[in-house]
Amino acid sequence: MADIQLICNPTAGNGLGEKTGREMAELLKKKNISFELLLTERPGHATELARQAAAQGVKKVASIGGDGTLLEVAEGLCRTKTALGVIPAGTGNDFIKTIGIPKDPVKALDCFISLPPKKTDTVRINDRMFLNETGTGFDVMVLDYAEKAKKHVKGLLPYLYGVIRTIFHFRGVHLSLSVDGGPEEEKDILVLAAGNGRFIGGGIPIAPDAVPDDGLLDLVVVGRMNRLRMLSVLPGLMKGSILSFKESSFSRVRKLTLTGRDLRINIDGEILAMNRAEIEVQPGTLLVCRP
Repeated sequence: MADIQLICNPTAGNGLGEKTGREMAELLKKKNISFELLLTERPGHATELARQAAAQGVKKVASIGGDGTLLEVAEGLCRTKTALGVIPAGTGNDFIKTIGIPKDPVKALDCFISLPPKKTDTVRINDRMFLNETGTGFDVMVLDYAEKAKKHVKGLLPYLYGVIRTIFHFRGVHLSLSVDGGPEEEKDILVLAAGNGRFIGGGIPIAPDAVPDDGLLDLVVVGRMNRLRMLSVLPGLMKGSILSFKESSFSRVRKLTLTGRDLRINIDGEILAMNRAEIEVQPGTLLVCRP
Protein backbone atom coordinates (compact mmCIF):
# COMPACT_ATOMS: atom_id res chain seq x y z
CA MET A 1 0.00 0.00 0.00
CA ALA A 2 1.41 3.39 -1.06
CA ASP A 3 1.79 6.14 1.55
CA ILE A 4 0.05 8.59 -0.81
CA GLN A 5 -3.30 8.16 -2.51
CA LEU A 6 -5.01 10.38 -5.08
CA ILE A 7 -8.81 10.24 -5.19
CA CYS A 8 -9.95 11.81 -8.43
CA ASN A 9 -13.44 12.70 -9.63
CA PRO A 10 -13.07 12.29 -13.41
CA THR A 11 -16.24 14.29 -14.17
CA ALA A 12 -15.32 17.35 -12.06
CA GLY A 13 -14.92 20.59 -14.00
CA ASN A 14 -16.47 19.07 -17.13
CA GLY A 15 -13.66 16.53 -17.43
CA LEU A 16 -10.88 18.62 -15.93
CA GLY A 17 -10.77 16.24 -12.96
CA GLU A 18 -9.57 13.23 -14.93
CA LYS A 19 -7.05 15.29 -16.93
CA THR A 20 -5.61 16.76 -13.74
CA GLY A 21 -5.49 13.35 -12.06
CA ARG A 22 -3.45 11.88 -14.90
CA GLU A 23 -1.09 14.88 -14.89
CA MET A 24 -0.53 14.60 -11.13
CA ALA A 25 0.19 10.88 -11.50
CA GLU A 26 2.87 11.60 -14.10
CA LEU A 27 4.49 14.21 -11.87
CA LEU A 28 4.61 11.84 -8.92
CA LYS A 29 6.19 9.17 -11.13
CA LYS A 30 8.91 11.62 -12.17
CA LYS A 31 9.56 12.42 -8.51
CA ASN A 32 9.82 8.67 -7.73
CA ILE A 33 7.09 8.98 -5.11
CA SER A 34 5.00 5.88 -4.44
CA PHE A 35 1.29 6.57 -4.93
CA GLU A 36 -2.04 5.14 -6.00
CA LEU A 37 -4.55 6.91 -8.27
CA LEU A 38 -8.22 6.01 -7.80
CA LEU A 39 -11.12 7.33 -9.90
CA THR A 40 -14.56 7.77 -8.35
CA GLU A 41 -17.49 6.05 -10.04
CA ARG A 42 -20.57 7.47 -8.29
CA PRO A 43 -21.71 9.98 -5.66
CA GLY A 44 -20.33 9.02 -2.23
CA HIS A 45 -17.60 6.83 -3.70
CA ALA A 46 -14.85 9.27 -2.68
CA THR A 47 -15.93 8.93 0.97
CA GLU A 48 -15.77 5.15 0.74
CA LEU A 49 -12.30 5.25 -0.81
CA ALA A 50 -11.02 7.73 1.77
CA ARG A 51 -12.31 5.61 4.67
CA GLN A 52 -10.61 2.55 3.21
CA ALA A 53 -7.36 4.49 2.85
CA ALA A 54 -7.46 5.65 6.47
CA ALA A 55 -8.25 2.12 7.69
CA GLN A 56 -5.28 0.79 5.71
CA GLY A 57 -2.90 3.35 7.24
CA VAL A 58 -2.34 5.56 4.19
CA LYS A 59 -0.58 8.69 5.44
CA LYS A 60 -1.93 11.26 2.95
CA VAL A 61 -4.92 11.35 0.61
CA ALA A 62 -5.47 14.09 -1.98
CA SER A 63 -8.84 15.12 -3.37
CA ILE A 64 -8.72 15.93 -7.08
CA GLY A 65 -11.94 17.65 -8.14
CA GLY A 66 -14.13 20.46 -6.87
CA ASP A 67 -15.63 21.34 -3.51
CA GLY A 68 -18.06 18.43 -3.70
CA THR A 69 -15.28 15.88 -4.13
CA LEU A 70 -13.28 17.59 -1.39
CA LEU A 71 -16.19 17.30 1.02
CA GLU A 72 -16.63 13.60 0.26
CA VAL A 73 -12.95 12.85 0.86
CA ALA A 74 -12.98 14.95 4.03
CA GLU A 75 -15.95 12.95 5.35
CA GLY A 76 -13.94 9.75 4.91
CA LEU A 77 -10.87 11.15 6.68
CA CYS A 78 -12.60 13.04 9.50
CA ARG A 79 -11.35 11.94 12.96
CA THR A 80 -8.57 9.77 11.48
CA LYS A 81 -4.77 10.13 11.41
CA THR A 82 -4.71 10.34 7.60
CA ALA A 83 -4.05 13.84 6.23
CA LEU A 84 -6.09 15.46 3.48
CA GLY A 85 -4.59 17.29 0.51
CA VAL A 86 -6.44 19.39 -2.05
CA ILE A 87 -5.66 19.58 -5.76
CA PRO A 88 -8.29 21.81 -7.38
CA ALA A 89 -9.97 20.66 -10.57
CA GLY A 90 -13.56 21.80 -10.17
CA THR A 91 -15.73 24.77 -11.03
CA GLY A 92 -15.71 26.78 -7.81
CA ASN A 93 -12.85 25.50 -5.64
CA ASP A 94 -13.90 27.81 -2.82
CA PHE A 95 -12.37 26.21 0.27
CA ILE A 96 -8.80 26.39 -1.07
CA LYS A 97 -9.08 30.19 -1.10
CA THR A 98 -9.53 30.16 2.67
CA ILE A 99 -6.79 27.66 3.51
CA GLY A 100 -4.20 29.09 1.10
CA ILE A 101 -3.86 26.23 -1.39
CA PRO A 102 -2.75 27.47 -4.84
CA LYS A 103 -5.23 27.23 -7.70
CA ASP A 104 -2.49 25.83 -9.94
CA PRO A 105 -2.62 22.01 -9.59
CA VAL A 106 1.17 21.59 -9.82
CA LYS A 107 1.74 24.04 -6.96
CA ALA A 108 -1.09 22.44 -5.01
CA LEU A 109 0.60 19.05 -5.45
CA ASP A 110 3.81 20.50 -4.01
CA CYS A 111 1.85 21.69 -0.96
CA PHE A 112 0.33 18.25 -0.56
CA ILE A 113 3.72 16.54 -0.69
CA SER A 114 5.78 18.96 1.36
CA LEU A 115 3.56 20.63 3.96
CA PRO A 116 2.80 19.03 7.34
CA PRO A 117 -0.88 18.62 8.20
CA LYS A 118 -2.69 21.13 10.39
CA LYS A 119 -5.77 20.48 12.49
CA THR A 120 -8.83 21.96 10.77
CA ASP A 121 -12.44 22.28 11.89
CA THR A 122 -15.35 20.45 10.32
CA VAL A 123 -19.04 21.16 10.93
CA ARG A 124 -22.06 18.92 11.46
CA ILE A 125 -25.49 19.84 10.10
CA ASN A 126 -28.02 17.30 11.35
CA ASP A 127 -26.54 13.95 10.27
CA ARG A 128 -24.20 15.39 7.61
CA MET A 129 -20.84 17.10 7.56
CA PHE A 130 -19.70 20.22 5.77
CA LEU A 131 -16.34 21.88 5.43
CA ASN A 132 -16.84 25.31 3.91
CA GLU A 133 -20.24 26.99 4.36
CA THR A 134 -23.91 26.45 4.96
CA GLY A 135 -26.76 28.88 4.72
CA THR A 136 -30.09 29.80 3.25
CA GLY A 137 -31.70 32.66 1.41
CA PHE A 138 -30.41 34.61 -1.55
CA ASP A 139 -27.33 32.44 -2.12
CA VAL A 140 -29.42 29.27 -2.51
CA MET A 141 -31.33 30.71 -5.43
CA VAL A 142 -28.04 31.97 -6.86
CA LEU A 143 -26.70 28.42 -6.77
CA ASP A 144 -29.81 27.15 -8.56
CA TYR A 145 -29.27 29.52 -11.46
CA ALA A 146 -25.48 29.04 -11.43
CA GLU A 147 -25.82 25.27 -11.73
CA LYS A 148 -27.68 25.71 -15.01
CA ALA A 149 -25.11 28.21 -16.30
CA LYS A 150 -22.13 25.93 -15.48
CA LYS A 151 -22.91 23.94 -18.62
CA HIS A 152 -21.93 26.96 -20.70
CA VAL A 153 -19.35 29.03 -18.73
CA LYS A 154 -16.82 28.43 -15.95
CA GLY A 155 -15.26 30.20 -12.98
CA LEU A 156 -17.14 33.07 -11.37
CA LEU A 157 -19.38 33.76 -14.39
CA PRO A 158 -22.12 31.22 -13.55
CA TYR A 159 -22.47 32.76 -10.11
CA LEU A 160 -22.56 36.32 -11.43
CA TYR A 161 -25.35 35.22 -13.74
CA GLY A 162 -27.10 33.61 -10.76
CA VAL A 163 -26.81 36.77 -8.66
CA ILE A 164 -28.36 38.96 -11.35
CA ARG A 165 -31.24 36.53 -11.98
CA THR A 166 -31.89 36.13 -8.26
CA ILE A 167 -32.19 39.88 -7.67
CA PHE A 168 -35.29 39.90 -9.87
CA HIS A 169 -36.91 36.76 -8.42
CA PHE A 170 -36.01 36.48 -4.73
CA ARG A 171 -38.65 37.32 -2.09
CA GLY A 172 -36.83 36.61 1.19
CA VAL A 173 -36.97 33.82 3.77
CA HIS A 174 -38.77 33.70 7.11
CA LEU A 175 -37.15 31.50 9.79
CA SER A 176 -36.38 31.09 13.48
CA LEU A 177 -32.77 31.25 14.65
CA SER A 178 -31.26 30.02 17.92
CA VAL A 179 -27.56 30.63 18.66
CA ASP A 180 -25.47 28.63 21.16
CA GLY A 181 -28.54 27.18 22.84
CA GLY A 182 -30.25 30.55 23.33
CA PRO A 183 -33.92 31.39 22.67
CA GLU A 184 -35.34 31.25 19.16
CA GLU A 185 -35.74 34.56 17.34
CA GLU A 186 -37.89 34.98 14.24
CA LYS A 187 -36.28 36.75 11.31
CA ASP A 188 -37.00 37.78 7.73
CA ILE A 189 -33.70 37.44 5.93
CA LEU A 190 -32.02 38.04 2.63
CA VAL A 191 -28.99 35.90 3.52
CA LEU A 192 -27.96 33.71 6.40
CA ALA A 193 -24.48 32.23 6.09
CA ALA A 194 -22.51 30.17 8.59
CA GLY A 195 -18.94 30.00 7.37
CA ASN A 196 -16.06 27.76 8.33
CA GLY A 197 -14.56 29.03 5.07
CA ARG A 198 -14.83 32.53 3.65
CA PHE A 199 -16.01 32.07 0.08
CA ILE A 200 -18.91 30.68 -1.93
CA GLY A 201 -19.86 30.80 -5.58
CA GLY A 202 -16.38 30.71 -7.08
CA GLY A 203 -15.00 33.52 -4.90
CA ILE A 204 -17.82 35.56 -3.32
CA PRO A 205 -16.60 36.45 0.23
CA ILE A 206 -19.79 35.66 2.16
CA ALA A 207 -17.97 35.29 5.51
CA PRO A 208 -14.84 37.35 4.83
CA ASP A 209 -13.22 36.93 8.26
CA ALA A 210 -13.85 33.21 8.82
CA VAL A 211 -10.98 31.11 10.20
CA PRO A 212 -11.16 27.34 9.65
CA ASP A 213 -9.31 26.32 12.80
CA ASP A 214 -10.68 28.63 15.52
CA GLY A 215 -13.44 26.30 16.73
CA LEU A 216 -16.10 28.82 15.67
CA LEU A 217 -18.43 29.58 12.78
CA ASP A 218 -18.77 33.08 11.38
CA LEU A 219 -22.51 33.75 11.34
CA VAL A 220 -23.57 36.48 8.91
CA VAL A 221 -27.25 37.47 8.76
CA VAL A 222 -28.51 40.08 6.29
CA GLY A 223 -32.07 41.32 6.72
CA ARG A 224 -34.57 41.52 3.89
CA MET A 225 -34.21 44.44 1.45
CA ASN A 226 -35.93 45.62 -1.72
CA ARG A 227 -34.59 45.03 -5.22
CA LEU A 228 -33.18 48.53 -5.63
CA ARG A 229 -31.23 48.12 -2.40
CA MET A 230 -30.02 44.68 -3.55
CA LEU A 231 -28.63 46.23 -6.72
CA SER A 232 -26.89 48.97 -4.75
CA VAL A 233 -25.13 46.52 -2.39
CA LEU A 234 -24.18 44.00 -5.08
CA PRO A 235 -20.69 45.48 -5.74
CA GLY A 236 -20.00 45.42 -2.00
CA LEU A 237 -21.12 41.81 -1.75
CA MET A 238 -18.70 40.79 -4.49
CA LYS A 239 -15.83 42.73 -2.87
CA GLY A 240 -16.29 41.37 0.65
CA SER A 241 -18.05 44.31 2.28
CA ILE A 242 -21.11 42.33 3.41
CA LEU A 243 -20.38 43.00 7.09
CA SER A 244 -20.64 46.75 6.51
CA PHE A 245 -24.25 46.66 5.22
CA LYS A 246 -26.70 48.35 7.58
CA GLU A 247 -28.91 45.26 7.31
CA SER A 248 -26.06 42.91 8.38
CA SER A 249 -25.29 41.37 11.75
CA PHE A 250 -22.22 39.30 12.59
CA SER A 251 -21.26 36.92 15.39
CA ARG A 252 -18.97 33.98 16.03
CA VAL A 253 -20.80 30.92 17.33
CA ARG A 254 -20.23 27.27 18.18
CA LYS A 255 -23.67 26.07 17.18
CA LEU A 256 -26.95 27.33 15.78
CA THR A 257 -30.39 25.99 14.95
CA LEU A 258 -32.53 27.09 12.01
CA THR A 259 -36.24 26.30 11.96
CA GLY A 260 -38.69 27.05 9.17
CA ARG A 261 -41.11 25.52 6.74
CA ASP A 262 -39.36 23.79 3.83
CA LEU A 263 -36.11 25.69 4.26
CA ARG A 264 -33.73 25.17 1.39
CA ILE A 265 -30.25 24.85 2.87
CA ASN A 266 -26.96 25.12 0.99
CA ILE A 267 -24.43 22.59 2.30
CA ASP A 268 -21.12 23.20 0.49
CA GLY A 269 -22.96 23.73 -2.78
CA GLU A 270 -25.58 20.98 -2.40
CA ILE A 271 -29.09 22.24 -1.71
CA LEU A 272 -31.41 20.23 0.56
CA ALA A 273 -34.92 20.96 1.86
CA MET A 274 -35.52 20.63 5.59
CA ASN A 275 -37.64 22.11 8.38
CA ARG A 276 -34.89 22.15 10.99
CA ALA A 277 -31.12 22.40 10.74
CA GLU A 278 -28.92 21.84 13.79
CA ILE A 279 -25.40 23.06 13.04
CA GLU A 280 -22.34 22.63 15.29
CA VAL A 281 -18.58 23.04 14.86
CA GLN A 282 -16.37 19.99 15.41
CA PRO A 283 -13.01 21.60 16.29
CA GLY A 284 -9.79 20.16 14.88
CA THR A 285 -11.34 16.95 13.56
CA LEU A 286 -9.59 16.94 10.18
CA LEU A 287 -5.88 17.00 9.29
CA VAL A 288 -5.21 19.13 6.19
CA CYS A 289 -1.90 19.68 4.38
CA ARG A 290 -1.92 23.48 4.08
CA PRO A 291 0.20 26.57 4.73
